[in-house]
Amino acid sequence: MSGQLNEQIAMRIRDLREIAGSSVETLAGELGIPVCELEQYEAGAADIPVSVLYAIANKFNVQMATLITGEEPKLSIYCLVRDGRGVKVDRHEDYTYISLAHNYLHKKAEPMVVLVPALPADAKLHLNTHQGQEFNYVLEGRLKFCIHDKEFVMNPGDSVYFDSRYAHGMIALDGKPAKFLCFITE
Repeated sequence: MSGQLNEQIAMRIRDLREIAGSSVETLAGELGIPVCELEQYEAGAADIPVSVLYAIANKFNVQMATLITGEEPKLSIYCLVRDGRGVKVDRHEDYTYISLAHNYLHKKAEPMVVLVPALPADAKLHLNTHQGQEFNYVLEGRLKFCIHDKEFVMNPGDSVYFDSRYAHGMIALDGKPAKFLCFITE
């Protein structure tokens, strides 16, 4: 993700926290992350995982798209996103997210296409957690998927639905990138 976009997101988070009258320590505690981590996010010095963005958006009752784009969603009947025109967010090296409903107001789910790059065979799998439930459907490539204490391989056409409060993550296999459709719900 570009440094400028990271700084803009950081500023929006800092502004929301300050408007709400919340301290860094309080918000970090509510998010379940160390204070120094939140300070890095608010300074634009570290990429913010989507799970943290999602939690911040829920905490301050704003759409995640608002944090990312700086614009409020406007559509309430439907949101058509043409091929290749979703809002792309390169949060960190593990995944690229493409929002498929960024301009829809009051979403009950966050639909995304997630691109998982090919990494070296010895790459570390990064796990994350967030509120709600998640559905993933593999479109291309193969993924090693881990949740809680389970690990399995997913192929195109495979899907998994899970409680996303449990640590989970995936890594592309076979030295090739993978792509999956993801829905996160409350």
